[in-house]
Amino acid sequence: MIAIAKNIRISPQKLNLVASMIRGMNAQEASKLLSRIPKKAAGLLKKVVDSALANAVHNDNVEPSSLIIAELLSLKAPTLKRFRPISRGRAAPLLKRTSHIRLRLEAA
Repeated sequence: MIAIAKNIRISPQKLNLVASMIRGMNAQEASKLLSRIPKKAAGLLKKVVDSALANAVHNDNVEPSSLIIAELLSLKAPTLKRFRPISRGRAAPLLKRTSHIRLRLEAA
C-alpha cells in the first residue's frame, strides 16, 4: 500500500520536519494530526496519507484503522534554477527546491 507524490514545490528539509512527527503512527491518527499543523508541508503530507489510505481500502480491502506508517521518505527532486537581479547589472542564483514524497503503509 503505497502512495507517491512527485515534484512537490517545497524543500525536502522543510518537509522532513513535519514527516518526522508522523513516522510510525497510525495512519488515521496521522491524518487528523496533520490537519491541525499550520505548515505547508502538513497539507501536502495529509494528501499523500489520505491517498495511501484510499489505495489500501480500494485495492487491498484492508481495514483503515489497522494501518500504520511503515515508511515515509522525503526525497530530493530536481531543483529549479532561477536568477535574481542584483546591483551593477549582475544576477544572483535562486534555487527553488522540490521534493518527492514516498509513503508505505502496513497492517499492524
